[in-house]
Amino acid sequence: MQQKLIALAVATLTSGTALAQSNVTIYGIADMGYIYGSGDAGAGKSGTNTFSGVESGMRSGSRLGFRGSEDLGNGLKAIFTLEYSLYIDQNRGVGNSGGLNARQQFVGLSSSKLGTVALGRQYAPGYDATSNNSPFGGSPRLSPQAFLSSDAGNTITPSSGARWNNAVTYTSPNFSGFTGKAIYGFGENSTGGYNNASTTDNGKFGLGGNYANGPLNIDLVYQTRQNVYPTGFHTPGQGKDINEGYIGASYDFKVVEVVGSYQAQNDKNVTNLDNSTWTVGAVVPVAAASKIHFGYGQTDWDQGHNRPAYTLNGRSEAYMLGWSTSLSKRTLLYAGYVYVDNDKDSLGVSPSDVGAAGETNQTLLAGIRHNF
Repeated sequence: MQQKLIALAVATLTSGTALAQSNVTIYGIADMGYIYGSGDAGAGKSGTNTFSGVESGMRSGSRLGFRGSEDLGNGLKAIFTLEYSLYIDQNRGVGNSGGLNARQQFVGLSSSKLGTVALGRQYAPGYDATSNNSPFGGSPRLSPQAFLSSDAGNTITPSSGARWNNAVTYTSPNFSGFTGKAIYGFGENSTGGYNNASTTDNGKFGLGGNYANGPLNIDLVYQTRQNVYPTGFHTPGQGKDINEGYIGASYDFKVVEVVGSYQAQNDKNVTNLDNSTWTVGAVVPVAAASKIHFGYGQTDWDQGHNRPAYTLNGRSEAYMLGWSTSLSKRTLLYAGYVYVDNDKDSLGVSPSDVGAAGETNQTLLAGIRHNF
């Protein structure tokens, strides 16, 4: 009888240890605020484009996530992340009529010595790089780099273009501040509309390196979309690559943090959607929990004259002034003003979606973000 009790106690302790080695974390962000935008309607139109409303995810995209790991021994872990967008200003999020609205969905293995391999919908290297070197992080409404790169259709962006489906990634361990990442997203379909398509049609490949040591941060990124077929061009052999490169850096002098970045896209297709974006900014602490944010960004188009009916050779400039204050480790208040000036041969860029080519627009917003 005593031996049975001892065996039962040992089994209970062993079971408890196994359970302690596995964990699942529920996390998320609830971000909500008010936004107002106005701008001239554009050539051939009269009046002003305006928008006024309550919007979710202006500082950071609202989300609900589940992250877990299981210790497999010898420094090896099984990991997973399931993260879904929330639109808390509307009755949308996680699942809707179109299925799951996933930001990330992946599973993998992580080794403290060898790095991490994961498969699923994941961030390309440009996602974190662009957030690292912006005066307002990856804010889709307040970061000039974020809305300029997103409107240009770039994949080096902190927006949806940097989330890749059908992807396999490798992330290296941290080597004295340096971390590397590689990603390949399989296209798994051909927009060419023909049989025997290349296995690389619509595939995506990226490499990124980050060096973070004390006050200094540096990011280098290269990403390419393979054999892209522009709308209306489906003949075998017409799909060409679209290549992008990025360099960004930030340095925290304590009294001010300075940030900057440059990126360029080379589109080898007949559409020739070449563009470049550069940004500079600063973050100034003004109190124990408050900061002032300054930012400037500029996108230049160089489409040439391959499509005279729709030629992008102009410039969009964005100026940002923002403020934030932390009420606690999890709750942040923020506000900002953005002014955009679009050339007539550019896209009508606007963080509040009121922009028109050849016109200026402005956006005011304020909100609250809560992490959980």
